Amino acid sequence: MDSLTQIILGAAVGEAVLGKKIGNKAMLYGAIAGTIPDMDIFASYFTDTVTALEFHRGFTHSIFFSVCFAPIFGWLISQIERSSIASWKDWSLLMFWGLFTHPILDSFTTWGTKLLWPLEIRLAFKNIFVIDPLYTLPFLSFLLLAMGAERGSPKRRKMNNLGLIVSSLYLLISIGLKGVTYLKFEDALENQNISYLDLQTKPAPFTTILWSANVELEDAYLIGNYSLFDTKPIQFRSYPKNHELLGILKTQDKVQRLIALSKGWYTISQKEGQLYLNNLQFGVLDNKAKIPNFVFSYRIVLQNDELSIEEVKRNPEEAKKLLKDLGRQILGN
Repeated sequence: MDSLTQIILGAAVGEAVLGKKIGNKAMLYGAIAGTIPDMDIFASYFTDTVTALEFHRGFTHSIFFSVCFAPIFGWLISQIERSSIASWKDWSLLMFWGLFTHPILDSFTTWGTKLLWPLEIRLAFKNIFVIDPLYTLPFLSFLLLAMGAERGSPKRRKMNNLGLIVSSLYLLISIGLKGVTYLKFEDALENQNISYLDLQTKPAPFTTILWSANVELEDAYLIGNYSLFDTKPIQFRSYPKNHELLGILKTQDKVQRLIALSKGWYTISQKEGQLYLNNLQFGVLDNKAKIPNFVFSYRIVLQNDELSIEEVKRNPEEAKKLLKDLGRQILGN
């Protein structure tokens, strides 16, 4: 999830664990704990693109990291807050839950987390987008109400607990909506006599009202959208796999690792003599363009027998257009 949401979750967890003892400081350190796992993004400054992608939501988002580093961070805080009535054990417990709930929440997104690191298993339930106002804003409102209440008061605990409960209920509802929309996509494919190998669904950006499906065929992928307000049949657009364009490059280590990150959901496109690997898990920026631009696309560069991977920067104008299109699609077809 986005940084603001993780800060809110960490602060609420900190309040639940230690708020009665130390008041708003519990929220402060909980918010810090909720931010720490995402420090892995700085790996992109020290390593290549593929390695940075593999590291993101890996080690720092694991149970191992939470268990091992919570006591260390707890000790550091106990040295800073020497006058506090909270003990090293108290601080360690707060840091553990702040660190641990972060990857738990991230596991509901499309990218997922390596919660069981060092095992190469990425948990991704794909039932909520990384930024969802319906999850974040009510949660933030209850947290602010809790902050304004007196330390240890029933109202403070009630407001904080309501934030945790309402946000958790929304996650459960989104899982239910994923199930409902999955069946809608299945029915649409059956009604259109489309034989497919695999089907995956995920929510559209910022909402759980509009959902997207990736459908694997023999030589292509289909992408379709479904809004809970739709009244007409779902339409699918086809994108050729073009995997053969990779040729011998497919045997290259970095390419294989990039394919593994896409979990096999990728297409290859060619523009101006250069090859691009497009990760289908995150959709298309402009699904009406003759040559579509994908949200996550990687240029494969071979120079002097040295292969490198470069992430293609997204065009802000295309992103704005996508948001407008999504706004229309949410209202139904």
